[in-house]
Amino acid sequence: MPVAELLADLRALVSEQDLLTEERLRDRIYDPAAGDVRARALVRPRDTAQVAAVLKLCHSRGQTVVTHGGVTGLVWGAAATENDLILSLEAMNRIEGVDVAGRTMRVEAGVTLQTAQEEAERHDLMFPLDLGARGSATIGGNISTNAGGVRVVRYGMMRNLVLGVESVLADGTVLCSLNRMLKNNAGYDLKQLFIGTEGTLGVVTRADLRLVPRPRSYSTAFVACPDFNSMARLLGIVDSGLGGQLGAFEALWPEFYELVTTPPATHTAALPYGHGLYVLIEGLGAEPQVDADRLERVLEDALAQDLIVDAVIAKSELERRALWGPREDVRQMSRLGPTHNFDVSLPMADMPGYLETVRRGLTECAPRARMFVFGHVADGNLHVVVSAGEAHEATFDAVERCVYEPLRTISGSISAEHGIGLERKAWLEISRTPAEIATMRALKAALDPRGILNPGKVIDVQRS
Repeated sequence: MPVAELLADLRALVSEQDLLTEERLRDRIYDPAAGDVRARALVRPRDTAQVAAVLKLCHSRGQTVVTHGGVTGLVWGAAATENDLILSLEAMNRIEGVDVAGRTMRVEAGVTLQTAQEEAERHDLMFPLDLGARGSATIGGNISTNAGGVRVVRYGMMRNLVLGVESVLADGTVLCSLNRMLKNNAGYDLKQLFIGTEGTLGVVTRADLRLVPRPRSYSTAFVACPDFNSMARLLGIVDSGLGGQLGAFEALWPEFYELVTTPPATHTAALPYGHGLYVLIEGLGAEPQVDADRLERVLEDALAQDLIVDAVIAKSELERRALWGPREDVRQMSRLGPTHNFDVSLPMADMPGYLETVRRGLTECAPRARMFVFGHVADGNLHVVVSAGEAHEATFDAVERCVYEPLRTISGSISAEHGIGLERKAWLEISRTPAEIATMRALKAALDPRGILNPGKVIDVQRS
């Protein structure tokens, strides 16, 4: 479809300020990890009706559409060619209301995660999803990727926190599955079609979110373990010892810990280097002193069993933030130059063997590569970052093979929380069977028969 004709049609649907063309698009800076963005036009609807009108137009003309939220993804999910139209939900950023008694919040898809969190706190509640990109990542993006973050061990993935959604299908049909009830078994739960499907089946425009009571206490500690097996046993002791209060259990391998606590990083090392593994532990409770004493007793027990060799407990909010700082400062990786960023999922028992296999493979395919590991081990999620320096491009495929292939024999997943996008599509068959992929294609064909939504993302389909 000629760009001039498309722009003329779009101007009839949205205001001039909400239609950005090449000149204004050049001012936007995109992280390369989000994908190569070359689109010549971006439209930002102000409400669901405008989203529907834009998609109806694009469907009738066979115009491909790439949806953008906060553009914080890492799997090239925001990539857009010169022939694509970007549909950005940034202007749909209103919080429509909070039901305090029912503990729900209704938001538009462009609301950032941090804004939703802060609104919940104003009502003495909490929206428990939390991740480092909270200030930029949007609720719509969190839904489309089924985001995880640091509190999955307690509250589950984004899927567990979404009660209902409103979505617009490829042909402009508005599908309202908004719902503020915990129990609703009236037929198919259609919202699930749009959670974790990366905008390939429809565009989420509004959502009902589940809130929980705001914790009255945060009991936070940073500990050093002699080895992986000790850390695994520690998880069991901490989880049971805190009586269901465990909110985060984040593991930092030594290479990552040293990177984020040495200059130019601004964080200081809370514990000495040289230990086998480091773990950030946080309990979310209701009685500050009681909860602090409980965590201290649990750690004393772990120390007596030689599961930890050193520990520091935060005594203030300032100290708590200082303990979290290194874990969240993943941008330190950028000082190494281009990196391969992976987030894999696998059974905890397989983690040591898997990482050893990956290290061995990297030694052969990229001898100068450095590997950094951290992650949400309590829910089976490891973040593996590989820096190959000047050999980044030359070793790209080989490094991916080293990280992904070992997952095949242990039934692991190539994506724990970041999604598939374009970057991981070639490896999907490691984690999904041919029958599953065929079913995905059938769903795509049913809901987006012309293949206009996020073309090429997740799976390949024939466009009509």
